[in-house]
Amino acid sequence: MSSTAKPGNRPDAPVALTDAPPAAGHGLAIGVDVGGTKVAAGVVDRHGRILGSARRPTPGHEPALVADTIAEVVGELRAAHAVGLEAPIGIGAAGWLDRRGARVMFAPNLAGWRDEPLRDIISARLGRPVVVDNDANTMAWAEYRFGAGRGCAELVCVTVGTGIGSGLVLDGKVRHGAFGVGAEYGHMQVVPAGLPCGCGSQGCWEQYASGRALVRAAREAASGSPQAGRRLAGLAGGDLATLTGPDVTTAAREGDPAAVKCFEEVGYWLGQGLASLAAVLDPAKFVIGGGVSDAGELLLGPARAQFHAALPGRGHRPEAEIVLAELGPDAGFVGAADLARAGILGRA
Repeated sequence: MSSTAKPGNRPDAPVALTDAPPAAGHGLAIGVDVGGTKVAAGVVDRHGRILGSARRPTPGHEPALVADTIAEVVGELRAAHAVGLEAPIGIGAAGWLDRRGARVMFAPNLAGWRDEPLRDIISARLGRPVVVDNDANTMAWAEYRFGAGRGCAELVCVTVGTGIGSGLVLDGKVRHGAFGVGAEYGHMQVVPAGLPCGCGSQGCWEQYASGRALVRAAREAASGSPQAGRRLAGLAGGDLATLTGPDVTTAAREGDPAAVKCFEEVGYWLGQGLASLAAVLDPAKFVIGGGVSDAGELLLGPARAQFHAALPGRGHRPEAEIVLAELGPDAGFVGAADLARAGILGRA
């Protein structure tokens, strides 16, 4: 797969410098975002602009195979964009890392990652040091530096995808907690003895306010009332087992009542969880990203309404803004590159 130069996703981002890329070492860094389905990487300058990117399918969940894929995309980007060997490399990985960012202790949605020395595996494969953090933390940093959180030093970023990822920026720094696994808000319990979660607990927030929850609600609606769920079933080709989150978004945008109701339900739980976070963290802004957020106000409208209704002390305190993320699916590697460049990802 060839790399492609393109501008950053910010509305005011300048055109990528494809004609005369900066010399190696002039503020360029490589960021890599490792997810359950794809490995995405990019060359990013100090202003958050993407000079080139590359993607590969995630080759299963074996860390050594993932390291090989990371080496491939990094090598491709170095060759295509004159990035020197000294350029910093940052990795955003879906998992709970230790305090030093060295080991993935647990990855709820990646079965093979249990106490894996991911940083050392990747460093050995690339022949140079790398820095690793949770992918939601790198996204939060990107939005803080270049996206919807610019200028906001107290920020919570929530990614609503298959599950819920989250990152916390306080006083202009990514916060990891005492053991490195802070800000895993998707696994706070919102329903005692509720639905089982991949983390081993029950009733976690991501079981009620995620893409998985949206699809589950849509399938239940369509199977429980075939007439009401006719549009959803049609988008799934008559097989509800193949229904996807984008299908539900399409139906809701068309005004399908069953699909709209599903977003109201997921938005309710999203707002409920944000109100609980506001009670503890009191951020100035919540930035909402992830695939489900592509629905925009279909999700954020109900979320804001429930956030206001559930906020402790409502009417007597300022309320945090709830806004959409701006950087899209590239935020993870943009943030990883910027953190690596700044040298603030190392936590030893």
